[in-house]
Amino acid sequence: MLEGNRVSRISVRGFAVASATAVTTVGAVVGVASGNAAQPADDNFEATAADTTLLADIPAGEQARVQVSSLSEQADVQAAAADSLVRKSAEEAARVQAAKDAEAKKKAADKAEKERKEEAERASRSSLRDASSFSAQGSYSVSEVKAMARQMIPADQFQCFSNIVDHESGWNYRAVNAGSGAYGLVQALPGSKMSTAGADWQTNPATQIKWGLSYMDGRYGSPCGAWSFWQANRWY
Repeated sequence: MLEGNRVSRISVRGFAVASATAVTTVGAVVGVASGNAAQPADDNFEATAADTTLLADIPAGEQARVQVSSLSEQADVQAAAADSLVRKSAEEAARVQAAKDAEAKKKAADKAEKERKEEAERASRSSLRDASSFSAQGSYSVSEVKAMARQMIPADQFQCFSNIVDHESGWNYRAVNAGSGAYGLVQALPGSKMSTAGADWQTNPATQIKWGLSYMDGRYGSPCGAWSFWQANRWY
């Protein structure tokens, strides 16, 4: 390419020199014919002629190369923008997927925890004793009554049951409310309601515990549900 450009410039320069020489020759002839003396040729004639061909010194195809370069730069910019868009889209997709995965893991963990608790509750209930499994006694201390309750009530509900009994009777299975006639550990009103759990409801704390647990489960869902109601209303 460089060799071609050099030949092009020499050829144009030669043409310009030849043309200038021809013009000078014609001018000299005309000058002789008109009686004017011929003007001496300029020693720098070839250089002057060459100077008139400066445009020819611009390498062929330069403008095309400039345009190609510009288009190439534009293509690079567009490609970079496209790459950035693809990268951002991939990052967003990854973020969304990560959020979905985290949510799925949380649901799986919650489900596993729920199943664990249910299994523990089933195991706890299966180990609970029924009122009829306790031997009848003439009297019971508070500690004995509490021990019976622990064996009859699910572990996660015992404290709520205990809170209610603390306020209602202080764990006295023979407690009587002088004003209303409510009776026993859970202050059933009337006390005879507890006969559905056993005929010995007046003297057997296990029978009273059995009835009280059934009442709390049936009306409030659990002893803790009953305790929440009691706290808000001071009765249940």
